[in-house]
Amino acid sequence: MAARTSPTPGRPAPGRRRAARLAGLVGALALLAGLLTACGDSGPRDLIADIRGGHVTLGTKFDQPGLGLQNPGGDITGFDATVSTFVVNQIADRLGVPHPDVTWKETPSAQRETFIRNGEVDTIAATYSITTNRMKDVDFAGPYLVTYQGLLVRDDDEDITSLTDLNGKKLCSVAGSTPAQNVKNLLPDVQLQEYDSYSSCVEALRRDKVDAMTTDEVILAGYSNRWPDEFRLVPMTYPVDICVNDAWKTAGTPFSTEYYGIGMAKDYPEAVVKVNEALREMMTVPAGQSQSPWEQSLRAELGDQTVDEMVARADAPGSQYVFTPNPGDLSFLDAEPTPCPEGAK
Repeated sequence: MAARTSPTPGRPAPGRRRAARLAGLVGALALLAGLLTACGDSGPRDLIADIRGGHVTLGTKFDQPGLGLQNPGGDITGFDATVSTFVVNQIADRLGVPHPDVTWKETPSAQRETFIRNGEVDTIAATYSITTNRMKDVDFAGPYLVTYQGLLVRDDDEDITSLTDLNGKKLCSVAGSTPAQNVKNLLPDVQLQEYDSYSSCVEALRRDKVDAMTTDEVILAGYSNRWPDEFRLVPMTYPVDICVNDAWKTAGTPFSTEYYGIGMAKDYPEAVVKVNEALREMMTVPAGQSQSPWEQSLRAELGDQTVDEMVARADAPGSQYVFTPNPGDLSFLDAEPTPCPEGAK
């Protein structure tokens, strides 16, 4: 009988080595699974379940003053962020559970639908316009804000007071902006300058490299409020009756209307209902007060002057503007444009 070979001193026996390798493999697989889950590969999130679980991940912009901005300390401020926080806390109150912890995630425009589908966020409120095309991939609660295209100009520039004053001027917008191109089509002498971000446009405007910039009014108002006395807002309306993309626009019509919503996974319709309920609660004026939490937040982020002008414009006789939205009412998606009269240009 052959003598049993003893293990080399300090070296585990073969069976123990195999067990150690197996344990290491199991650990590595567990770590990989955790990383995949953290990256959002677990599928769309259920907002209500996550509120009950005590933690939610909310998406917003990190670079838009007044709407979604990450401060040097890491805190997120802005109207979009305030709306998101109010909503999840209101839902928690109605469920009878503590307010959840919040993790904020930056959600660039081009990645919003992907983040929702992959479960990287529970909701996104990030100047996220509700459109029929986007609703093929995600659901929306809201709208929680209605805004219009506008111009931002330097406060000391008295030459631009309306859209037609842009002829011959340098107009800045983000590359690929359809509204900016519409301005160019309407006013062929406009010199359209395209930058990669709104903040780049603002800096160009501050340095006199362009004469104006255009995008949604509330985005412009956020920048204007961040640098007081440097800028002013100019409303944009069609100066004449005109046919645009086979739709008839009468003089005085807003150049564009955007309805901001809170995007979330299509798998959980109950969440949409509860978010809309929370938004309506935010827009309700409490007893003994003159403003709703929604309006108070809007004023805090965009400034009283901007909001006063929004209210006055909406209240004017025959106005085509809206100040307070109606969460849950998406009838605007089905609105048919007015066809152009025969022979109209």
